[in-house]
Amino acid sequence: MAQVLTISCKLKVSVSQAAKLDATLDAFAKALNCVNENTPEKIVNAVKLQSLCYREIRTRFGLSSNLAQQVCRRLAGARKVAQQKNRPVKAFKSGFVTYDARIFSFREKDWTVSLTTVEGRERFELDIGHYQRGLLAGSNPKAATLVKRQGGSYSIQIGVESEVPEPEHAVKAIGVDLGRRDIAHTSEGDNWNGQQLNQVRDHYSRLRGVLQRKASKGTRSTRRRCQQLLQRLSGRERRFQTWVNHCISKSIVARALATHRFIALEDLTGIRERVNRQPRSKTERRRANSWAFYQLRQFVHYKAMRAGVKVVVVSPAYSSQTCHQCLWIGQREGKHFRCVNPACGWEGDADLNGANVIALLGVAVNQPPYIPPHAGGQEGGSWLACQLQGYQKPAPYPPQSPRPPYTGGWGAGRGGGRSRVVYSVILSTLPPVRSEPDQVGQPGVVGSFYPRQDFCEGSRP
Repeated sequence: MAQVLTISCKLKVSVSQAAKLDATLDAFAKALNCVNENTPEKIVNAVKLQSLCYREIRTRFGLSSNLAQQVCRRLAGARKVAQQKNRPVKAFKSGFVTYDARIFSFREKDWTVSLTTVEGRERFELDIGHYQRGLLAGSNPKAATLVKRQGGSYSIQIGVESEVPEPEHAVKAIGVDLGRRDIAHTSEGDNWNGQQLNQVRDHYSRLRGVLQRKASKGTRSTRRRCQQLLQRLSGRERRFQTWVNHCISKSIVARALATHRFIALEDLTGIRERVNRQPRSKTERRRANSWAFYQLRQFVHYKAMRAGVKVVVVSPAYSSQTCHQCLWIGQREGKHFRCVNPACGWEGDADLNGANVIALLGVAVNQPPYIPPHAGGQEGGSWLACQLQGYQKPAPYPPQSPRPPYTGGWGAGRGGGRSRVVYSVILSTLPPVRSEPDQVGQPGVVGSFYPRQDFCEGSRP
């Protein structure tokens, strides 16, 4: 199995070389915008774009043959992504150039790279440390991206392909519950508090607000000074968040590797859209929309791949409300969880309970799919199924009758039925049978088998 890592390396550039790089960056961006404006948006094929605009790009912008092809490929990729997200392609800014093996080369003996510019080929020395040298040693990169930073420095992002080990077969899982109060909480009991991260975010938010107000009301020198400070502060919050996620993901993967387990993560795709529909304060919206859960998930994925640790993603539905001991729906108040099952009564940290439920779901997802024996499958294998038990459809209200007060809890409304979502481990050898009423007086239900991937698709009564 191959994995491509992107290694960012700073370039040592002279004054004359900087002018050539700036000219190349500017010509590449102008070519992208020109092709985007003068060709139909529905064309997403790089070869077709090249047949329409190749000679115009070379003649008008002075780009080499391969750089002209890179313009068509870059625009085709941007249009495909824009079509998937149902939005137009925005204007390209001057700040990057993509290279392939024909116009880029890396030489390890003197740690230099050769790049094609609008004025010919130029060789640049890499200003890198031992970490980058260790990753680049013995590699033969085929692609790179030239980037100009806000501070005026130049970097080359080199893609290095390396072989990674096959994921180790593991039976047990480490569940990871993601959140804002605790950035991550594992089923092993490890947790990373998000208080410091929230304080840093709030600090930079207040600081940006103060500088922006001063820049809008102050004198010309005040505006200039505030803009300089804002530019200097740009990226600090993002870099701190990235560093925190790197540390957390590294610890999670190291723990899984040491205990010979795989990692189960919850899929939080679309959570911002769902949460933003609720009325909240401006501060709460900013904190929720700056939650970098997807970046942490990506860091865990690529570090686990390098270490040979498997990662599975499960649905988070009801994981924070289900007791990991008896699989009953319980009561959660902030950081505290309490199981309402009289036979269980477990109480403890809510995030730890959610992480354990995610670990159970990960074990169920990691098992082979169930095929009934009568359909040619083999016996064995189990999974978690979610179903509503004991739910009775409430009768309609009589005309002009007062609505009874809501007393809280599942099934505590007008229907009176003790409905609950139950995760149950079902052995594949057992046929669907009618269950008996349990100890709390719930009616019997017909057992059902559900596919493992779409567990817990039920909704509240």
